[in-house]
Amino acid sequence: MTTITIETGDGAMTAYVATPKSGTGPGLLVIQEIFGVNQVMRDLTDGFAAQGYVAMCPDLFWRIEPGIDITDRTPAEWARAFELFQAFDVDRGISDIAKTIAALRHHPGSTGKVGAVGYCLGGKLAFLTATRTDIDAAVGYYGVGLGDLVGEASALRKPLMLHIAGKDEYAPPPVQQTVHAALDGNALVTLHDYPEDDHAFARVGGQHYSAQSADLANARTAAFFKQHLV
Repeated sequence: MTTITIETGDGAMTAYVATPKSGTGPGLLVIQEIFGVNQVMRDLTDGFAAQGYVAMCPDLFWRIEPGIDITDRTPAEWARAFELFQAFDVDRGISDIAKTIAALRHHPGSTGKVGAVGYCLGGKLAFLTATRTDIDAAVGYYGVGLGDLVGEASALRKPLMLHIAGKDEYAPPPVQQTVHAALDGNALVTLHDYPEDDHAFARVGGQHYSAQSADLANARTAAFFKQHLV
């Protein structure tokens, strides 16, 4: 595990990197939640490396404040997280993601193929990564704001999987219905619903964590990436 610097054209962005024991594997871009590149994200990145991927989690909040590393444990941290979410420029974030994908493709341990997986804000960005970049496959967990973005699905060229929490307070049923109506007929898209789960059901230690649903979603993600990246 290490930290590297990626030149974005507007400045330097850091990224947390974990590599598999073999030293080589497909690349995997891990896209952060609203809490920055914190321990949860580093653990996820390490976990994907243990599965055989060269995993990289970029600090997408660097333009606002580099090195954000907070938790979901206190009201003050939640308030700061929402401030960051509101200040975040999605278009510039996708530009930074594209630079990270390029860094992964050229990483000495990478096979060249690159996937993306994101959570919460990262779930939204995973969808946009699939529609706006040359990623080889993408997975989004309980992405926010997708109801306003599904029109971009016409630009999809590679496989996309979305995990949808049925009781997600940030993506309520009407939004979920919009997502299903727009994407159910797209052969490149796989949607999985978790009717009894709330937002962030896969965040270990989180208020809404469900080990059963997280294990199911993670197994589906692992199989998806194995099919499309390995």
